[in-house]
Amino acid sequence: MEIRGAFPLTQPGCIRIAYAVKLWRSGIIWSVLGFVGSLGNLAFAMMVARRLSKPEYGYSSTTLTYIGFLNLPLSMVSTSLIHYIAYFRGQNDEARLQGLLAGCQKFLLQATIAGSVLALVLADPLGRFFNFRASLMFVALISILVGLWSGFAMALCQGMAWFKRIAVIGLAGVGMRLLFGWVTTQKFPTAEMAVLATTFSLLGNLALLYWWKDIFRHGTRRISPWNRQFVHFLLVTAAYVAGNWFFLSGYDLVAQRYFPGDELGSFEYAARWAVALPGAVLPLLLVMFTSRSGGKEGQALSDQRILLSLYAAGLGCGAAGLILLRNILIQKLCGHPNPEAAGMLIPFTVTMAFVGLSQAIAMWSLASRWFKMTTTYSALGLAYWLTLMQMGRTPAKMLHIMPFGTGAALCVLLVAWLLTLRHQTPGTVAA
Repeated sequence: MEIRGAFPLTQPGCIRIAYAVKLWRSGIIWSVLGFVGSLGNLAFAMMVARRLSKPEYGYSSTTLTYIGFLNLPLSMVSTSLIHYIAYFRGQNDEARLQGLLAGCQKFLLQATIAGSVLALVLADPLGRFFNFRASLMFVALISILVGLWSGFAMALCQGMAWFKRIAVIGLAGVGMRLLFGWVTTQKFPTAEMAVLATTFSLLGNLALLYWWKDIFRHGTRRISPWNRQFVHFLLVTAAYVAGNWFFLSGYDLVAQRYFPGDELGSFEYAARWAVALPGAVLPLLLVMFTSRSGGKEGQALSDQRILLSLYAAGLGCGAAGLILLRNILIQKLCGHPNPEAAGMLIPFTVTMAFVGLSQAIAMWSLASRWFKMTTTYSALGLAYWLTLMQMGRTPAKMLHIMPFGTGAALCVLLVAWLLTLRHQTPGTVAA
């Protein structure tokens, strides 16, 4: 199926947005500030790893993954809206953009309420399945609700390409997380306090209210985002976000379910560094996604290729550094040598490098509305996670499966991506 000339939004005589943005430059600025933020998050992880026991550190990490798991429905909706808003913005149709923003505000509010109700219903039974203790489940539920509501405007701001503002707010959130964690874990060195520190940092998103008047204009006529193309894209975006979670985070809940406390702690020491690899360069990918959602030719395409190249180079350099410095890095994190965790870091790093490249292909495909590519990514992610659930019941078994599974998925995605690029014709959207 091909959709030709999808979303014909700009009409003659409409008011047009009169500015142009070098998105790859914004991506670099966001990445630099994001890197500074990642250093702050690393400082937080080091503080927590040294104050908490090894099992408690492991529980704090897997609880944060569980929070992300229950936030998936809203993440699916917000990613869809980011793409949709970015497309309107790329068409330079100011009037229709303002109408869409007003319509999306109502839709996002409804989705946030629904996500909160779903989290309240599912938090306890799923928590018991993955062997979380009751006090952690209570803290996780608070964090989920705060995250859902504090992120209410984040999707709209990313769709508007306000990357510098998002980066500054993110940096402030890191500072809030460090401060709260430093005060609380000193007296109460538990996983609950570490998770609450992250919850507190989410309140920094309230600063977006300062720019609320810049997003919405009084008296704007609402334009509903609902149409056939948006519904189709919403479903495929849901598949993409789910696949992303399976590849990037799903292993944590498997570890929480099967690994004893000390083994879980060592596993999470290695995971802390490995997951930082794609996370450090993720802003480049997010800017590329927003740019490609709005335009795919000319200067926009050139910027997107630059961003993708910088992302791949960052992954390669980061992976080499993690493997070469693994013993030093693990010691810096937990305050003492841990050969077990250092050994785990090698396959973990290879896994995350493969996952990062697969994520780039999937995000390019999603922004291009290559629906078959995106659903392939989701299906591969689900198969990978189910394999870990079935066979990865010890750290050794899981870390043997992870690099081979993600490497095979990357090969399948790369071949499919190249074939799609070869057969793609201008002005069409692959089904």
